[in-house]
Amino acid sequence: MPPVPRLLLIEDDPAIRTPLLRALRERGHAVASAPTAMEGLRAALDERPDLVVLDLGLPDVDGRELLRMLRAVSQVPVIVATARDDESEIVRVLDAGADDYVVKPFTAAQLDARVRAVLRRGGSPAAADETIVVGALEIDPRSHAVRLDGTPLDLTPREFDLLHYLATRPGEVVTKRELLTEVWQIPYGGADKTVDVHLSWLRRKLGETAAAPRYLHTVRGVGVRLAAPAPADGSLTQSGVSAPAPAGGPEGGP
Repeated sequence: MPPVPRLLLIEDDPAIRTPLLRALRERGHAVASAPTAMEGLRAALDERPDLVVLDLGLPDVDGRELLRMLRAVSQVPVIVATARDDESEIVRVLDAGADDYVVKPFTAAQLDARVRAVLRRGGSPAAADETIVVGALEIDPRSHAVRLDGTPLDLTPREFDLLHYLATRPGEVVTKRELLTEVWQIPYGGADKTVDVHLSWLRRKLGETAAAPRYLHTVRGVGVRLAAPAPADGSLTQSGVSAPAPAGGPEGGP
């Protein structure tokens, strides 16, 4: 049975905090709360929640400042609750380190959906530190080290982040828009060319090209997929199963 997600709700208004606590617990979360920024910061450090829901309108410290303080000491996912829905405000909180946002008034169901989506993107805290293996490619998020066939690869931080994000979704087609949002933290625009250039650099270091891919497969008009190279003999790989056609069978292909 998967562990129960542990949330921290930092909200000063009891008329909002109390029903949200009840509703989130009814939806299967373990939730603690704090009514002020300083109590919230202390709870985040002491209790190490899986996710923080942060109201910006706190009585002692502005919520944006608390977000910056959290980001200085922790990478815990943060969903910001704001009363403003203008683009400039949302861009500011995302640039300050928020992973997502909800605009007041919102329902518990809406918040729960955001929570589950952010937790899915981040994975469990334990899994986030595990080495990912795709074929002969090994990605260690703890040391930011990548090896291909046992040989270390010299990647830039952005190249590592891109490869690591794709490796958390092996075999799935990931859109360029999602990569811009999740890897570059650009939720409101940005050029697809940015992704293309970094994919080109990454392919070069993986010893492949877009025309002859081994790990990085472009799906035209959709995105890119990371998968282990298919073995020539059709044997089982870590990215899927490929069964060889019977010898001499009518369906044998080139």
